[in-house]
Amino acid sequence: MNRWLNGGYDSEIVTVICGGPGTGKTNFCMLAAVGEARKGNKVVYIDTEGGFSVERVRQMEPAKHEEVLKNIFLLKPTNFYEQKRDFEKLEKYLKDEISLIVVDGMTILYRLEFASAREKGEKAMQKINAILAGEMRLLAEIARKKGIPVIVTNQVYNWEEETKMVGGDVTRYWAKCLIELKNDDGRRVAYLRKHRYLPEKEFAFQIYSLGVRRRGWL
Repeated sequence: MNRWLNGGYDSEIVTVICGGPGTGKTNFCMLAAVGEARKGNKVVYIDTEGGFSVERVRQMEPAKHEEVLKNIFLLKPTNFYEQKRDFEKLEKYLKDEISLIVVDGMTILYRLEFASAREKGEKAMQKINAILAGEMRLLAEIARKKGIPVIVTNQVYNWEEETKMVGGDVTRYWAKCLIELKNDDGRRVAYLRKHRYLPEKEFAFQIYSLGVRRRGWL
C-alpha cells in the first residue's frame, strides 16, 4: 500500500476505503493502525462493527503486540448516539500526539438509525444526516489541523446497476482519497478511484497472517 500510494496514506486528508462485506476493509485499517503503533505512535481506532481483533494484532506483530495494543486507543460504540459521543471525545485524545485516526466503519450505525428515523419523518432523517456530515467535517478538520492521516471505511450497495456508498455523497464529498475494494470469488482488488495527485489505478492483493500483500501490479 505504501508503494501504491507513493508513500502511504496522505496526511491532512480523509481517506475513505469502501467496499462490500469480506473485501478487506478492516484488514487495511488494522494494518495501518499496527504500522503506526509499532513505531511508538498513538492511534485512535473507532470500531463500530466489532472487527478489531487482538488476535489479529498478534498475527501482524507477533513480537511486540502488547506494546502495539498500548498505543491504540480503541473505542467501540454500539449505536449511532454512542458513536456521536465518541466523536465528541476526540478532542480529549488529541491532547496526546496522535498519528492516525481510523473509523471502521463510518455508516453501519448511521444506517440502522436512519432506518428508524425514516418512520418518524423528514426532520428525524435530516437530523441523522446532519450528525453524520458533522462527524465527517470534524475528521477533515482534525486531519488538516493536526497534519495526520484519517482513514474511514464505508459500505456500498448496488442501485440500478450502479455501486453507491451508504450515506449518499456525505463520505464521498469529504474524501480526498477514495479506495474501493472488491472481492470476486476470492480475488480481491483495490481500486484507487480518487486522489489529489495520483491517477486511477488498481492492484490485486491477498490477506495473510502479517496483513496484506500484493498479488501483482495491474
